[in-house]
Amino acid sequence: MKEHTFRIGGELDVRRLGFGAMRLPTEPAPERAASVAVLRRAVDLGVTLIDTAHLYGGGANEELIAEALHPYPEGLLVTTKVGVARTGPGGEWKLDGRPEILREQVEAALRRLRVERIGLLQLHRIDPDTPFGDQIGTLRELRDAGVVGHIGLSEVTVGELERARRTVEIASVQNRYNLLDREHEEVLAACEKHGIAFLPWRPVAAGASGAREEVAAVAAATGATATQVALAWLLARSPVMLPIPGTARLGHLEENLAAADVVLDAAQRTRLDGLAVPGASAPGTG
Repeated sequence: MKEHTFRIGGELDVRRLGFGAMRLPTEPAPERAASVAVLRRAVDLGVTLIDTAHLYGGGANEELIAEALHPYPEGLLVTTKVGVARTGPGGEWKLDGRPEILREQVEAALRRLRVERIGLLQLHRIDPDTPFGDQIGTLRELRDAGVVGHIGLSEVTVGELERARRTVEIASVQNRYNLLDREHEEVLAACEKHGIAFLPWRPVAAGASGAREEVAAVAAATGATATQVALAWLLARSPVMLPIPGTARLGHLEENLAAADVVLDAAQRTRLDGLAVPGASAPGTG
């Protein structure tokens, strides 16, 4: 039986199919109003996990979520990411995990999200120019100070995950993963072993999976769309899998969330299991 919920860090109960807010426009009306409507509809449909980041508009995405949903309904987890900043030579975005940057972005996120504590804070990427221990140690200090509940990582290897776990408990990992791209299979296995939530970004290979004959056949047999099949496969793939598909359209939102009710039988799962493309990758930043 497919479980529909997962307890992140042994404490935060969420529905396994969440929402990624990255694609939501934050410009003035009418685009902003449409984004607010999507967020509110997501919660109405039972979403309890919403993913955002400082990188998404330099905090504008966080402000949008607060505008749409604050005061937050009980049980809603808004997770954000830090560690990418406009500190490049020309003011461009770059990985920046210096302790002062991480603390500054957390303080800004608390203000923008209008909260006193971030339930789950994720390091957007490991900064190769800042000592690893400084980055993970700062996250631990923020947790110990009470402004962060649980710590997560993004785009990490098994070795990096294990190294971080020697400093602080890791509650989640957000790596790229989908039906056609399983580069991080070993990381998923490590998350399963330790009970760590695995949030696949780019959970649907845009356009690619729907073009595959195997996916089309399973979609026809189940009465689902190709996108729903791809998401249902993720949910069936591992009990720690928490997909966070994103969209700016209400119709796509409803389609995505309905995937939680799509049931794949053993033969269908086996057929889809064989679809991974060796070395495949997807553009974008989750």
